Amino acid sequence: MNETSLSLPTLGQPVADFSLPATSGRTFHLAEMRGGIVVLYFYPKDNTPGCTLEASQFRDLYDEFVKCGATVWGISRDSLESHESFKAKLGLPFELLSDADETVCRLFGVIKLKNLYGKQVRGIERSTFLIDKQGRLAREWRNLKADGHAAAVLEAVKSL
Repeated sequence: MNETSLSLPTLGQPVADFSLPATSGRTFHLAEMRGGIVVLYFYPKDNTPGCTLEASQFRDLYDEFVKCGATVWGISRDSLESHESFKAKLGLPFELLSDADETVCRLFGVIKLKNLYGKQVRGIERSTFLIDKQGRLAREWRNLKADGHAAAVLEAVKSL
C-alpha cells in the first residue's frame, strides 16, 4: 500500500489490503481474511485501564465471535514486545497487531489530537471496524467507550 492510495474506508466498499506484524510471530494480511468476518479494534495503549477493559471483554466473548465465523484483531502503535506482554497478562486468545508507523491507523482515520493532562497529543481514537466476508466495510464505531463495546460488536457480527 502506498501513501497516495490512502482513503478512508466507506461503508459497503472494499477495505484496502494491508499487512502488519502480529503477536505469536505472525504477519496479518487483510486479503488472507477474505471469506471470514474480521473485527479490527483500534485502541490507544497496552496496559491502560480502558484498553485492558476492552481487551478483556473481547476475550470473554471470543468463543462467540468464533462461532459466528469472525476473527478479532486488536491494533495499536505499541511494539510487538509490549503486545506480547499485554496478551500474556490478560490471556488473550486473539492476536494483537503493531502499527508503529501509523500506516494502518491513517488508513482508517483513527489518529486524532486528544487532550491529556491539559496538553494536546496525537493518539489513537478508540474505534472498531467490522469487515464482511467479501472484504467490505460492514460497520464502524468511532470515539467509543470501552465498556460494553465488545458485546455491541458481537451483536453486529450476528446480524451479518
